[in-house]
Amino acid sequence: MKKSGFTLIELVVTVLIVAILAAGAVPIMQMTKQHNKEAELKQALRQIREAIDLYKKASDEGKVKKTLDQSGYPPSLEVLEQGAHDQKDVKGKVMRFIRQIPRDPMSNDPDLRPSETWAKRSYESDADNPSEGADVYDIHSRSQKKAIDGTFYNTW
Repeated sequence: MKKSGFTLIELVVTVLIVAILAAGAVPIMQMTKQHNKEAELKQALRQIREAIDLYKKASDEGKVKKTLDQSGYPPSLEVLEQGAHDQKDVKGKVMRFIRQIPRDPMSNDPDLRPSETWAKRSYESDADNPSEGADVYDIHSRSQKKAIDGTFYNTW
């Protein structure tokens, strides 16, 4: 009489093959996750930078109130979301430049507001040594980590 079923050797070989396949899939999943976060970072940077440029254009056109000593760039990221009164509109319509400030996807601090997750550069600061100031000329990630392409996220 012959018993049907698997031998111990067959089970061990099967488990070993599955483990090898799983070990190969983990790095691919991690790389895909990092690639997705990088794509999200690029999109967020593009959105905020476009909003900053729209604010500056409105300022140059006289739609946003500014004094002589101001650069015309937004004083904070929140202003892009909250909006500014159109100085050329009789009714003082509010112009909004972005629906919502996206979070820096590389930031791991859930207690920070989205605008606080970004490092800001003022118009007065040098490109080689960006620092915050009276306005927001540009933004970048605070992350010191390397991207897939070998560059650092805080240089994007």
